[in-house]
Amino acid sequence: MFRFLLLLLILHFSHFTNGKKTITSYSTNHLVYTSCTKASYPKICIRTLSSYSTIKTPKDLAKASLNVSISRANKASKFLKNLKVKSKREKGELVDCIEQIGDSIHELRKALFELKHLHKGIGFKFQMNNLETWISASLTNDDTCLDGFKEIDGKVRYDVKRKISNVAKVTSNALYLINLLYNRGGSRI
Repeated sequence: MFRFLLLLLILHFSHFTNGKKTITSYSTNHLVYTSCTKASYPKICIRTLSSYSTIKTPKDLAKASLNVSISRANKASKFLKNLKVKSKREKGELVDCIEQIGDSIHELRKALFELKHLHKGIGFKFQMNNLETWISASLTNDDTCLDGFKEIDGKVRYDVKRKISNVAKVTSNALYLINLLYNRGGSRI
């Protein structure tokens, strides 16, 4: 509660120095903060989404969260492709992990496409179920990648775990925001 009041106070004072831009900043930050406080990783959620000035609705917030997930997954994939390994086993697990992250990116892109075409009405529930399924599948791919490195010790395991855990955290937040949108009935789509 204290953090929320502090955020409001900062935003209030910044209004006097930034003019009209603050109204958008305030409403964006307010939506991000109030939506992210109960996410799986609230600090990450707030930090990764606060810079998006185009967020005006819960749908915009969900789209931004999927964009963050796709971006992080792409960066992780690139990192993994350049990772140097020592053993055949590490190489095999790394190849599998890269494929799983590729599948994860594909699932997240399908979810983003569906979200961009989301509409109220008869198809809303079906579309939301698709979104939840694809994002959950993406999280499963992340977990499967990490499982492959459980028996491997050392720097490679640490590096893979760090990158993939980062992707999983922002994707978990995206799933939370999709569920929040669903529970709100798609208000302000």
